[in-house]
Amino acid sequence: MTQQALADDGAHLTLRPTSRGKIVGRSAKLRAVVETADRVAKSNCNVLITGESGTGKESLVAAIHDASRRAEMPFVTVNCGALPEALMESELFGHARGAFTGAHVTRQGRVAQAEGGTLFLEEIGELPLSLQAKLLRLLQQREYTPVGDNRTIKCDIRIIAATNRNLAEDVAQGSFREDLFYRLNVIEMHLPALRERPDDIEVLVAHFYKLAMDMAGRDDLQGFDDEALAAMTAHDWPGNIRELENTIQRAVLLAPGPTIGASDLPMASARAASRTAASASFGALPDEGINLRDVIEEYESSLVRQALERTKWNKNQAAKLLGMNRTTLVEMVKRKRMG
Repeated sequence: MTQQALADDGAHLTLRPTSRGKIVGRSAKLRAVVETADRVAKSNCNVLITGESGTGKESLVAAIHDASRRAEMPFVTVNCGALPEALMESELFGHARGAFTGAHVTRQGRVAQAEGGTLFLEEIGELPLSLQAKLLRLLQQREYTPVGDNRTIKCDIRIIAATNRNLAEDVAQGSFREDLFYRLNVIEMHLPALRERPDDIEVLVAHFYKLAMDMAGRDDLQGFDDEALAAMTAHDWPGNIRELENTIQRAVLLAPGPTIGASDLPMASARAASRTAASASFGALPDEGINLRDVIEEYESSLVRQALERTKWNKNQAAKLLGMNRTTLVEMVKRKRMG
């Protein structure tokens, strides 16, 4: 695909511009999600957005906010997995002066900052159990109490949550409150992974290519050759749109040109490294032979357990490390009786 072809395609690829980036694509799956967002935008109901990391959940939340009656009011994001548990309550609800060591002044929380608008709770599945009851109160009664304060403050906000976890599974395991799950899950919208909408890869490449060219200040590239486009279409993108964007940026920065080939893509070097590592990990075939199925099963089990332990048994993250779907990993764990 030449630079001109990329530019021409890029003129018709934006599905929805939002205040937090563009939703780009043409697939039926993505269009269905955006149409649902338009239908729920005018209401005030709680929305839960699910999907793997990197699928563009924040842009979808922004699309809902931008199309709502609250569009001119604040859109505030809280990443529930980014702050220590000790600071999360203050971050959400604010605190009074002297509430704890270092609280020298009264501070507004994100709930107060979102007054009249939308509060986006990103990675809600990471919210500690100790705070889930207080969030339930906020959802049910639209009121909260700042840390170290005795006032009950009413608020007018819309709450949209997102997660890359299976909250129903977390409820079953006791790590997420069932009543909170049902309060959040009035409307559930699922953003499909990039591998589930391959029709969008080419237009996303065009979109990110233009951005990367502008950022890098290059005008000497003629786009991607057919082999590179085929490699990107065939890749399963475990990091989804975020991984694709990073791949395009790297290729535009480092490719010698005049076109970007498959060898300029990081997936090529990653596959080579993987093959080298695999070869190094296998010893020579013993003279007496082996039971191939047993060896493969043992090696597979070792890798699965390492991925689960490294991610503290977060099956979404472990599946990404192993380059497989989460459902495949769950079935494998059951079959191997690891869980």
